[in-house]
Amino acid sequence: MTISVSMTVNGKTVSGDVEGRTLLVQFLREQLHLTGTHVGCDTSQCGACVVHVDGQSVKSCTILAAQANGTEVVTIEGLADGATLHPMQEAFREHHGLQCGFCTPGMLATGYDIVRRLPDADEARIRRELSGNICRCTGYHNIVKAIKAGAEKMSAA
Repeated sequence: MTISVSMTVNGKTVSGDVEGRTLLVQFLREQLHLTGTHVGCDTSQCGACVVHVDGQSVKSCTILAAQANGTEVVTIEGLADGATLHPMQEAFREHHGLQCGFCTPGMLATGYDIVRRLPDADEARIRRELSGNICRCTGYHNIVKAIKAGAEKMSAA
């Protein structure tokens, strides 16, 4: 049995038919071919699959595509404005907030959410807020620096 879903993803209305058990991350990657959102663990442990659903940071491996029906979803691909990087993406690039890059989409999405909610967060608070995201390369130092720099860039924009 399939379910028809429709949502706005990165500013575009999309729709598709999914099995009831299809996760949002699967819908994004397999049907919409938005492969920037990564699947790291399938158990909500790593945060590589973080996207924004109706403005809230969500691990897309924990929500069914059917639950996202009618919502607005922003993936890592949707942060940039065409070829112009989002200030948080630019900060990650400038401060080498990545190593292998696998966790980067989730870290960026989470970093954006942290700054949106807590624009003046200090290093300790950023580290606490990142606790649901795992960097297997242990690049946390530069990730935290990048989020702080992203906060400055976002406030200046």
